[in-house]
Amino acid sequence: MMPAANSRRCVVEIGGIPIALHADDEQFLALLRQRYVGFLSSTPPELELDLDLTSQGPVSDDDVRVRREGPEWLLERGDFHARWNPRTGRARVRQNPNPYALDSVLRILHSLVLAARGGFLLHAASAITSGATGAPARPLLTHREHAQAYLFSGVSGAGKTTISRHAPPDVTLLTDEISYVRPSASGYAAYGTPFAGELAKAGENCSAAVAALFFLEKGPENQVDDLSPSEAVRRLMRNILFFAEDRELVEKLFATACDFVKQVPVRRLTFYPDSRVWDEIRHFEATPAHV
Repeated sequence: MMPAANSRRCVVEIGGIPIALHADDEQFLALLRQRYVGFLSSTPPELELDLDLTSQGPVSDDDVRVRREGPEWLLERGDFHARWNPRTGRARVRQNPNPYALDSVLRILHSLVLAARGGFLLHAASAITSGATGAPARPLLTHREHAQAYLFSGVSGAGKTTISRHAPPDVTLLTDEISYVRPSASGYAAYGTPFAGELAKAGENCSAAVAALFFLEKGPENQVDDLSPSEAVRRLMRNILFFAEDRELVEKLFATACDFVKQVPVRRLTFYPDSRVWDEIRHFEATPAHV
């Protein structure tokens, strides 16, 4: 059931974390509702963002700056300026009237919240195999109890979009750009996000337990190779999205990365760019976790 519209706000729930977006500009809110349509929620929000729109402007190419100022976090780029107080859960965001600027603010906020809770955003595609699509719950997020999620990470051009594009029809794409990972009772779970890459298509708002993380390389044939735990942690840390200048959270992220590698198989996947690689993924059998 789609949540009822409120002329001054909408709630966007990503990864089970609902965030309320408040704005006086009804046209901009209508644009946000359309952009995040699969992730709108009626769940009471954990965070509240008050959006103050400035004059029209392009998305900035400036570097993001994220740092603490007393009890608040300061988030800055050429097209937005935000202050967020974790104690109150409220943030004031001054930004261009461009949804891509808000995308960046949401990614940064989620990266901070996840880091504190033992999760992370990863520069990776992710998808769910097997398990039938369930009925929407809470109100749209669905957890696939008997399904498996796979993460596909790598440097730019490694093949994240390619492997997503070649996914069979029965594979559920969570994202081709930014993977959302949180700890769960059984290890770690991956969640769909509306943050699209080259496919320009939002992921499905569902989740499943992470069965494996593959670091991608293109090659003449499909092959899965082991990675040492230290190499797996190094690659994982290199691809986690984190913008803050904060030693405490960086140390917590490193501890999370080490725990993830202990619990989830991490492999190198060399693949030829066609749909046959999914046969390799489906038949992947996890070896015992790293010790």
